[in-house]
Amino acid sequence: MNGVHDMGGAHGFGPVEPEPDEPVFHAGWEGRVFAMAVAMGMTGEWSLDASRYARESLPPAQYLSSTYYEIWLAALERQLADLDLVAPEEVVAGRSLHEPRPLARTLPASEVAASLGRGGPTTREAPRPARFTAGDRVRARNLNPATHTRLPRYVRGHVGTVDRVHGCQVFPDTNAHGLGEDPQWLYAVRFDARELWGEDAQAGVSVSVDAFEPYLEPAS
Repeated sequence: MNGVHDMGGAHGFGPVEPEPDEPVFHAGWEGRVFAMAVAMGMTGEWSLDASRYARESLPPAQYLSSTYYEIWLAALERQLADLDLVAPEEVVAGRSLHEPRPLARTLPASEVAASLGRGGPTTREAPRPARFTAGDRVRARNLNPATHTRLPRYVRGHVGTVDRVHGCQVFPDTNAHGLGEDPQWLYAVRFDARELWGEDAQAGVSVSVDAFEPYLEPAS
């Protein structure tokens, strides 16, 4: 979707400045938020793509004024409320006040390490042959979706070269909204920086983007 979360290549945010020796979590509560998000994801109440959509759907002022894990927490609270898993008064109280709605599955503490080690593979059987191969010149379609997409705004309308075919994977644009996995071919596409940002961009620099087949068309 087009929103404030899609900051890649946008003006006015300044350079990316990595923090030296940055810790995994800057405060204990951040680790707890991450743990809650992972645990709720394992219940099957929503998908990873739905979680991303919840975060990017926050009001712009809230999104821009929040830290990374504040965004995660706000989105998690919204998802829990939307599915009647937590009442507003329980969020305020910080504890359960009502009989919880049963969940299809939960993640016991004893299985956390094994579950995280397995991950959640998104590769699926291909429903059709791949349209593109390595070396093909492609153009990222100029999409302006109102819903979730993984195509960065700064590459839309620009021409790049397919570097690699990753295989067929779950399509986030449908999976985020409960419309099915709709497996699509995924490609690594390399864009020259000057194609994206003009002659002022540094020569010889390129950006690689993983792009699903519906995002791409042959370059004319």
